[in-house]
Amino acid sequence: MEGRIHSIESFGSVDGPGIRFLIFLKGCNMRCKYCHNVDTWNPESTDLRTADQLLDQAERYRSYWRETGGITVSGGEALLQIDFLLELFTKAKERGINTCLDTSAQPFTRQEPWFGKFEALMKVTDLVLLDIKHIDDEEHKKLTGFSNQNILDCARYLSEIHQPVWIRHVLVPGITAVDEYLQQTRAFIDTLENVERIDVLPYHTLGKFKWDELGIPYALEDVEPPTAEQIARAKEILKAQ
Repeated sequence: MEGRIHSIESFGSVDGPGIRFLIFLKGCNMRCKYCHNVDTWNPESTDLRTADQLLDQAERYRSYWRETGGITVSGGEALLQIDFLLELFTKAKERGINTCLDTSAQPFTRQEPWFGKFEALMKVTDLVLLDIKHIDDEEHKKLTGFSNQNILDCARYLSEIHQPVWIRHVLVPGITAVDEYLQQTRAFIDTLENVERIDVLPYHTLGKFKWDELGIPYALEDVEPPTAEQIARAKEILKAQ
């Protein structure tokens, strides 16, 4: 089985604990207005690799991982390639490699056969970085093009099985940087029993050039990054790092 790869980073330090070997997969259904990896939306890729090829490359950097590092798979949306992801993480655990999944959980469903694959995947996943884009369903649809109901259900399921999770929340002025929504997000997190960490990710425009190169109109043209005060306020409400 081959995965459709977007890119590789050898020394990631913010996508999971320790030093991480990052694998970005192609394909994403959501169309987040602030996406900084818009070039991963298209699922087609000329870079096709097997799990063993990726792990062989990753292990070249194993000496840098120490006790906490390992591999992190992101995207795009990695769960769109769940069969490949399951094979990759299964083989990683056979090699004693720590595994981390960075996901927005948009494909999540409790329907079979997908759910059975996800259950198996969680057994070989050490940590999930779960992106909650917006707590309000209607606002989530405006921001991403999709409902958040199955995403929140994924968070509940991960809590049910006590899967370690770090919550990630992008702070966008006028969209998510709103006290009411932040308080609702915190209230939802309080219903979960498995959240080890909450990260506030300030909105930025560093990926806007990709929209321009692809000829896609950038919807947040007039939105500025959050101020230090807005970031501090969000961290206070969410009790974030």
